[in-house]
Amino acid sequence: MKTMEMTLRWYGPQFDTVTLQKIRQIPGVKGVITTLYDSAPGEVWSRERIREMKAEVEASGLYIAGIESVNVHEEIKTGGANRDSYIDNYIATLKHLGQEDIHLVCYNFMPVFDWTRTELARKRPDGSTVLAYNQEAVDALNPEKIFESIAGDTNGTIMPGWEPERMEHVKELFDMYKDIDDEKLFKNLKYFLERIMPVCDKYNINMAIHPDDPAWSVFGLPRIIINKKNILRMMQMVDNPHNGVTFCSGSYGTNLENDLPDMIRSLKGRIHFAHVRNLRFNSPTDFEEAAHLSSDGTFDMYEIMKALYEIGFEGPIRPDHGRMIWGEVAMPGYGLYDRALGATYLNGLWEAIEKGAR
Repeated sequence: MKTMEMTLRWYGPQFDTVTLQKIRQIPGVKGVITTLYDSAPGEVWSRERIREMKAEVEASGLYIAGIESVNVHEEIKTGGANRDSYIDNYIATLKHLGQEDIHLVCYNFMPVFDWTRTELARKRPDGSTVLAYNQEAVDALNPEKIFESIAGDTNGTIMPGWEPERMEHVKELFDMYKDIDDEKLFKNLKYFLERIMPVCDKYNINMAIHPDDPAWSVFGLPRIIINKKNILRMMQMVDNPHNGVTFCSGSYGTNLENDLPDMIRSLKGRIHFAHVRNLRFNSPTDFEEAAHLSSDGTFDMYEIMKALYEIGFEGPIRPDHGRMIWGEVAMPGYGLYDRALGATYLNGLWEAIEKGAR
């Protein structure tokens, strides 16, 4: 029986303190999730660059299990005048990935910002530090200044989706969305998916949309991939098995009304990738990342993994947003130690579930 593939996200030799050699030593981790981190949204990835990336990973004894992310240009999200040319570029990139035998692409449709946190190093009682979010802090911020407010606390690194070159144009980006609401964003997502599905069908590429994080509007921007109702709407509006989701328990779980195991069961056959992590809540709109262990946070990790097992999930899975522990200095949320613990814990849960089902 084919089973899920445990992986770890790798940010490449230029940005990541966690080397492929270290990842290779985590028990059960055989693949990495990566991308061409120096590529800009809308740029065509050449087969040569993809091949070079694959060769570097495979030389370490690992393989590329999927891409996270091929970023979607804002013109596509807003339905701008140049969206068709950017979609053509996206299609060319998907074709090249398929030709190089890479068949999973995680992406998101979040306006302007990727996942949002207000603290990159909230200290917990055990001395570890974690990413955290507080809605009151967000409400007090000028969105055009938010990058400046956190940029000095990143250990010299950047948060994914908050690259400095993008944030330099944040006012312009906000202006692009002044007339975009949820319905228009859904319409633009549908247009994008309908355009790319033929190349996905031809090269067997699974598109796995990542949920918005947190799962509600931030700075008044529309957010649509936030709950069961919306994700089922997306599945139905482009009813193709290659149109699927990245099930991220930490992102959907930011809204405590989301029943995570139920959502998983409702998406049987359409979950192509999974991020499994835990959160601890101080209030419904004040949360922090926790260790992956169920008892350290709010979610029942056993039930989440059990639901994935029961629907026959067999795609890549990875631990996500680890704590910073044991004095490690790395990209916030993406150090080695706690994510390695998370991978081992998730593998242990899966083994117990699998043996219990025999």
